[in-house]
Amino acid sequence: MFCNRDQEINVAENRFMKENTFVGQTPTDAPLPTYEAEKDRLPRPVWDGHDDTLACYDKAWELAFGNLRKPTPGTGFVSDFIDTAFNGCLFMWDSSFILMFGKYGARSFDFQATLDNFYSHQYADGYICREIEETTGTDHFTRFDPSATGPDILAWCEWEYYKNFGDKARLARVFPCLMAYHEWMREFHTWRDGTYWSSGWGCGMDNLPRMQEGYHVSFSHGHMIWCDACMQELMNCRLLTEMAKELGREADVTALEAEREHLLAVVNDVLWDEDTAFYYDLWKNGALNYVKHIGAYWALLAEIVPEARAERFIAHLTNEKEFAAPCMIPALSMDHPDFDPAGDYWNGGVWAPTNYMVLCGLDRYGKYGLSHEIAVNYLKNVVEVFKDTGTVFENYAPCPDENGRPHKGSPARGDFVGWTGLAPITVLFEFVFGIKPDAANNVIRWHVNLTERHGVERYPFGKDAELTLLAEKRGSEEEEPVVTVRSNRPVTVEILWDGDKKKKILQA
Repeated sequence: MFCNRDQEINVAENRFMKENTFVGQTPTDAPLPTYEAEKDRLPRPVWDGHDDTLACYDKAWELAFGNLRKPTPGTGFVSDFIDTAFNGCLFMWDSSFILMFGKYGARSFDFQATLDNFYSHQYADGYICREIEETTGTDHFTRFDPSATGPDILAWCEWEYYKNFGDKARLARVFPCLMAYHEWMREFHTWRDGTYWSSGWGCGMDNLPRMQEGYHVSFSHGHMIWCDACMQELMNCRLLTEMAKELGREADVTALEAEREHLLAVVNDVLWDEDTAFYYDLWKNGALNYVKHIGAYWALLAEIVPEARAERFIAHLTNEKEFAAPCMIPALSMDHPDFDPAGDYWNGGVWAPTNYMVLCGLDRYGKYGLSHEIAVNYLKNVVEVFKDTGTVFENYAPCPDENGRPHKGSPARGDFVGWTGLAPITVLFEFVFGIKPDAANNVIRWHVNLTERHGVERYPFGKDAELTLLAEKRGSEEEEPVVTVRSNRPVTVEILWDGDKKKKILQA
């Protein structure tokens, strides 16, 4: 039997669920680590002249360790976890992004195992509720509520972890769970043409003004084709196929290849508007909604934007009338009538998860310079607010306050680590510093854009490698960086600089 026995219904068992080893697993039983005990084992960023950023980094880890929890007996949870820091529930959406910075603390705490508690609550047909109460282990939504599950980004979270650590044993264990969940979504969250739907809560962007008049902005699917939901499933098809190749399970993903081909054609033919060079949601009446929102940029991470369209689509991010706000990137384009300079949640708020998604997507299209530029802008704003308040927030305002200062979004919770730990940890390492791990191939690619002395000590990589990566101060971006690389295990480090025009390879 699966968890939530009183809610279990008679469903056909998904073929992959026979391989789910998380259900009924004996819970972990070890003391939770503390920040004070572990802070000297965590990676240590180095960035001369940026002490406030380093203090913000430390604060994020301090808050994160303060949110570690043990499973309550009887809940069906199987692993220690990091709390979402919102309402006493584990959130699928939030947890996936929290773990994308938590991976850098994996030597101190198994942050990734937070997702094990979702897999342990997976139903026989593959369904997983997106929000599970921590003290009872019960689903927060009934299974066919339009807001019951999603967004479907678990595979991306697991793949990012694999890129850092090359943990094939975990990949093999979670692959069946991810396949079963994807197949449930395909069965119950698609229209007859194979496109996907969600809701404001289900997609994670609660009050984004994308719905046709007469539908509830947060709770209804609106009989709409949701561009972000489609793109996330396209991304899943790609990632699950890559996982299958790593695991020698190609025969399990033939249906995904066909789904991706079909869905790709529909999205690019139906949801794209050539005149404005953007992807939109499609209303029930067959009209595009022409709401430019950040959810469209899942297209980059899904790798579905044709080369002929990519430059124009990406250019919206640098348009000061659209997404190039003083604090980047607002969730809603600034030329929309509902855009709020103070954020108003998703009506313009700047969010760590969607920023990280866009940055990763830009990298998929080789836009390393632009991802660095946006990351520097975003982190600078987060740190400026940290200097004023001593903490980090759920989201940030896209425009300065009346005194010209960056400020938190409206509304926004404080001490939010929570996914905002992404900004001073992962965004700093991967996009400001430009360090990109690929543990499966034992390679680190370092895009050196900064001219100040910077890098990371105690950088965790692969199963047990720990590196020091330091670039010395230099006179210009064109000057070849003097780099120190030390490792307790052999590793290849590719150094790229001068707009990635120049490259050298170091063996450590």
